[in-house]
Amino acid sequence: MTVQEKIHEYLSVHRDEMVEDIKTLIKVDSARAEALPGKPYGEGAAEALHAGLSLFEKHGFLGKNWDNYAIDTVINEKELGLDILAHLDVVPGGDGWTKTTPFEPIVEDGKMYGRGTSDDKGPAVAALYAMKAVRDLGFELDKDVRLILGSDEECGSSDIAYYFGKNTHAPMTISPDADFPLVFLEKGSLHTTFTAEVSLEEGLPRVRSAVSGIKVNVVPAKADAVVEGMTADEMNKYVKEAEDETGVKFTVSLAEDGALMIHADGVSAHAASPMDGNNALTALLKLLSSLPLAESKTKTLLHNVTTLFPHGDYCGGGLGVNLEDEISGKTTLTLDLFELNDTKMSGTFDCRACNSATEENTKNVVQKKLSDAGFEPNDSPLNPPHYVPKDSELVKTLLETYTDVTGEVREPLAIGGGTYVHHIENGVACGCADPSVDNHMHGPDEFVIIDQLVMSAEIFALAIVKLCGK
Repeated sequence: MTVQEKIHEYLSVHRDEMVEDIKTLIKVDSARAEALPGKPYGEGAAEALHAGLSLFEKHGFLGKNWDNYAIDTVINEKELGLDILAHLDVVPGGDGWTKTTPFEPIVEDGKMYGRGTSDDKGPAVAALYAMKAVRDLGFELDKDVRLILGSDEECGSSDIAYYFGKNTHAPMTISPDADFPLVFLEKGSLHTTFTAEVSLEEGLPRVRSAVSGIKVNVVPAKADAVVEGMTADEMNKYVKEAEDETGVKFTVSLAEDGALMIHADGVSAHAASPMDGNNALTALLKLLSSLPLAESKTKTLLHNVTTLFPHGDYCGGGLGVNLEDEISGKTTLTLDLFELNDTKMSGTFDCRACNSATEENTKNVVQKKLSDAGFEPNDSPLNPPHYVPKDSELVKTLLETYTDVTGEVREPLAIGGGTYVHHIENGVACGCADPSVDNHMHGPDEFVIIDQLVMSAEIFALAIVKLCGK
């Protein structure tokens, strides 16, 4: 039999055992909680790491706990050649589950349901079984392979910062926490908050308040404002025009004091793909800036912010940062948080910067545009893009291995989000998700297709042999 056939047969035999090991980890609620002495991310995260250590020991691997930040194990004691980086923390279980409860895993129709099945406990176990297959089948390796399981990926990855403060990186890193075939480019990011002092001037009509947004990385689906000095009939003309131009639905109601309450209903989306939504906030700003408001600083600032963040501009054109390159595509930018009260106007945007973005052509341009418009921006840094060339040994080998196992030829992915390897040189996110399958990741009824995980383990095992074998 070929190397691949041996790996496939081995993992098929151990399929059910792998499922049971994943269930063991899923049963632990490892969402980040209040820090305890010796447990930086709370009781659940520490328990998950100890459960991971028990799996290492069960399968004959010597594990080490790095102060309840992360655990690791290796195949041999040779020179380190490859890191596999996964995580055992999860997002909170949440409500709305119909198949089971978040931490009571079940298998139904070839799928395992439970929080962490796809992100990232299932893939972590798949990686462990890949290492186990390589070892048990006796494939000789020139280099060592290290499996690192962290416990803070969902809340900032401080676990990995701690771990690599005490350990060196391998020359190559794989993280099974994304889509197949692999992610070779992750855009940079810039989150900037800008503010301006205002006062509630006496002239009418005026905008008394406005608010929108829940998180900086979520395109807002709702936005609200209060306008004084206009009747509902007068307002409806402008509302109709705004609805026609934006596709956002507005409703107008009368407050007890006679003011008009305006509510906008758009479509939410992740800030990494803002064009998938319809921003209620920028639509509301477009409406407000079109009103016959009395001259005031607030009116001027509303006009300026609408000019900088025009509705439908998801590429930063208003701010002068609509960059694009062949490798990563276009920069995206979306205004996601906004508040106007009687003393202050403030907003926060999310920018996913293309591979050619720099402090000079992105951050500095934004800072000047906002300052010239009367706002004071905070000095947030540009998180640079992460890029591993397509012709690198790691990317070429992983793509070849993916094709060997699946029979499919796919191009590597460039994404707007960041992964566990964003700050790791020569690191790529690889699997275990199929981009055509909605695993309900982070939502109710999260699941993983078991055959997909077994196939992932086969891909990882074959990649280990190719990257680290003799």
